Amino acid sequence: MKKLKTAVIGVGALGRHHLKWYSQIPQSQLVGFYDSDKEKCDKYSKEYSVPSLNSIAEVAQNAEAVSIAVPTTMHAEVACEMIAKGVHCLIEKPIAATISEARKIQELAKKHKVKVTVGHIERFNPAVLALSDIDIHPSFIEAHRLAAFDPRGTDVPVVLDLMVHDIDLALHLIKSKVKDIQASAVAVISDQADIANARLTFENGAVVNLTASRISLQPMRKLRIFQKSGYYALDLAQKQADIYRLADGREVSEGARFPLGKSGQDVVYVKKADTGKDMLESELKAFLDSVIDDTPPVVSIDAATEALRVALEIERIGTESIQRMLKAT
Repeated sequence: MKKLKTAVIGVGALGRHHLKWYSQIPQSQLVGFYDSDKEKCDKYSKEYSVPSLNSIAEVAQNAEAVSIAVPTTMHAEVACEMIAKGVHCLIEKPIAATISEARKIQELAKKHKVKVTVGHIERFNPAVLALSDIDIHPSFIEAHRLAAFDPRGTDVPVVLDLMVHDIDLALHLIKSKVKDIQASAVAVISDQADIANARLTFENGAVVNLTASRISLQPMRKLRIFQKSGYYALDLAQKQADIYRLADGREVSEGARFPLGKSGQDVVYVKKADTGKDMLESELKAFLDSVIDDTPPVVSIDAATEALRVALEIERIGTESIQRMLKAT
């Protein structure tokens, strides 16, 4: 199997997991990492028997593919430096801080013919992958992503930190353009939105209701999908899916089958359990495979940029709602 020389830029809360998997997956030959924190460098250099490199430029000299796990405000700067040197990039979500930065990344990627993907990791959730063989055409999606308060994450708005995952999934599942965005937000603990709700209406009539919070006592990551002849309840935290659909005549199918009242129709129910596959491992393997096989990445720059655009608009509307409430008190 062909191996790519890999590295990680930024080995904080997320980057250290990238480092671990690059040291294990067969497509990867981990050649080093870079972080501005010398203590982390010493720790992970010993743990993985790999050198901590002295600069981002040195990463570009040694690696063929990198994960970029620095703060969002630095994504574009670091990615553009890597891309200009011909290094393939996986950028942690969101792709960049602004749309103009995302477009600059795209322009450079086309110019230098490198693969760029973005870490919308829920695409690799076994619960989401359980829908792969189903014709999904949602009429309504409801998402709840709730997390406990963590001071580490308050430098990023809750929409860009949490809700952007479900925005990406909604855009991925609904093959239509967003026509209208409504949103509201509340600043409870930090100086910016800690809880936000958004309603997206698509050109094909589909509607998505999104809620994200980082001040919840009980964590939750759930997505419910409704469409004609089907209902799919995804527990993204447990990585499992409950699939309900109308039976097609007297078909022989997997799962339990029961009558739907007096309608004369049957409902088929299947529970898809966690496959046990690590989502980040799958994401990194897919990234390296796209480079090795010269195939499109699972999450394209276009898809990541549209998710960012919608997230930024929700954030803007939510911030305005916070300001109106503050003026009214």
